[in-house]
Amino acid sequence: MNFIYPAVFHKTAEETYEGYFPDLECCYAKGDTLDDALEDAIDAAVNWISLELEDEDAHLPSVSDEDDMNLKEGDIIRNISVHIRFQEGWDE
Repeated sequence: MNFIYPAVFHKTAEETYEGYFPDLECCYAKGDTLDDALEDAIDAAVNWISLELEDEDAHLPSVSDEDDMNLKEGDIIRNISVHIRFQEGWDE
C-alpha cells in the first residue's frame, strides 16, 4: 500500500538539511544534502507507519494541507511517498 505525507525541510547553519513530518509525531530526517535528507525521510516514514500499522487500533493521521502548516521562510516541502507490503510476496 502507498502512503504519502508531506515533510518540511530546512537548511541548517552547518549547511546540512533537517526535516520533519507535520503529521507523523516525532518523525524526523536529516542529511548532508537535501537528497540525503529525503532518503532519510523515506526510511523514517516507513518505520513510523510500519510501527503504527502493527497496532490493531492503529489510526494513521490525516494529511495536512500546505496552507495549514506553520512554515518559515526557506522551508522546503516535499511529499514523501512510501510503499509498505502487508504480507511478504503480496503487492497492491
